[in-house]
Amino acid sequence: MCSDENKFCISFGYQGPRVWRKRGEAHDPHFLRSSVKFPQSVMVWGAMSSAGVGPLCFLRSKVNTAKYQAVLEHFMLPAADQLYGDEDFIFQQDLAPAHSAKASSTWFKDHGIPVLNWPADSPDLNPIKNLWDIGKRKMQYARPNNAEELKVTIRATWALITPEQCHRLIDSMPRRIAAIIQAKGAPTKY
Repeated sequence: MCSDENKFCISFGYQGPRVWRKRGEAHDPHFLRSSVKFPQSVMVWGAMSSAGVGPLCFLRSKVNTAKYQAVLEHFMLPAADQLYGDEDFIFQQDLAPAHSAKASSTWFKDHGIPVLNWPADSPDLNPIKNLWDIGKRKMQYARPNNAEELKVTIRATWALITPEQCHRLIDSMPRRIAAIIQAKGAPTKY
């Protein structure tokens, strides 16, 4: 099971059509568009496996070890039940401080969940990074007006992700590893 957090903003980078103006029209209100320096955003934790996606957790603040363990308890464990049933699995997470804290390691040991050893700064290896990008591309024309509408849009988009999409991403792991080895650790197409 692969997991990660990701930030979603109300503005997904679409800036609308470009406007060409004639000299002297630069400050004409007809040609101006307001912008937001710091758009509303939400931070989301999610998990996936080759069987599909688990439930999302919207994070309200920076994640410390205690909050991360609450996410694991209330979202990761139900996701594991949903995706694996009684089958064994290995959990994947990056090396964020809350993830790699001794208390988090103890939580995994206490719950009998093996954690995949993970190299630092390795987004090319994590298929959920691609899944977040797929979701953001599907949402690029959505126009939520506030954080609550953004959450609704994220949930709806996440629900449309198929197990087949997840399976293809998990199946890409051998190719990802080979590409990173060939690139000697440099960025890859993944």
